[in-house]
Amino acid sequence: MHHHITFIVLLLLGVVNLTAQNKPSTGENQTYQSGEKLTYSLKYGFIKGGYISFTVKDTLWEGTHTQELKLFAKTSGMVDAIFKVRDTYISYIDPTSDQPLKSVRDIREGRYKYYNEVTYDYTTLHDDSITIHSKKSGNVRVPPTIHDIVSAFYYARRYKFNDAMKVGDILEFTTYFSDEIFPLKIKYMGNERISTAFGNRECYLFHPVTEVGRVFETEEDMKVWVTRDKNRIPIKAKVNLKVGSFSCDLTEHKGLKNKLGKL
Repeated sequence: MHHHITFIVLLLLGVVNLTAQNKPSTGENQTYQSGEKLTYSLKYGFIKGGYISFTVKDTLWEGTHTQELKLFAKTSGMVDAIFKVRDTYISYIDPTSDQPLKSVRDIREGRYKYYNEVTYDYTTLHDDSITIHSKKSGNVRVPPTIHDIVSAFYYARRYKFNDAMKVGDILEFTTYFSDEIFPLKIKYMGNERISTAFGNRECYLFHPVTEVGRVFETEEDMKVWVTRDKNRIPIKAKVNLKVGSFSCDLTEHKGLKNKLGKL
């Protein structure tokens, strides 16, 4: 069960990651701001399994103004009694470049515990690579445009979701996750109007490209809807697995930069 909950967390993050290449010119952030909080509920069928929260706040890291982007995933109810999950992902980013400076991954799933910190050194630019330092695996060379899994969530919201996307486009991207370079692909399927806890919304629909066979029966077993407004919030996700269906829905939001758009 806990692996599926973590998988949905990664789905929400990975699906909005896209690619950090060809970065647009920076300017005032019109998509999100310090003080924003998004809360999602997780369900396995009709059973509530927990929640995920994303928060943004201004802070200092080594004396430099940064933004702390934090994800927290927690099981609840019956699922929590069977297998307790408390997962925390934190990314400290440079708000002018949107690149990660430090990443923290603190995993507690049942008896399993994992903790690691990764720092990004942009002064070590080599032939199309930089050096990052992981407390678990030491120094690693990675592409200079790489993101951790949380900073990518916010980067894509700010720069990548817009009406310039064409139906059928497959967007490829790279993150550094779980001490390895982690490639993902996502396919834009067009726009769709859906019913949500906040009324009807027009959304961008994405299908993460999945491997059929082990967990998924078709390539369309994962879907994520992102609001087609200035906030660009993943508002709903659905995952069909061979063991059952998971859903993830936005249930609460605070401190949005813009009003949540309607139809």
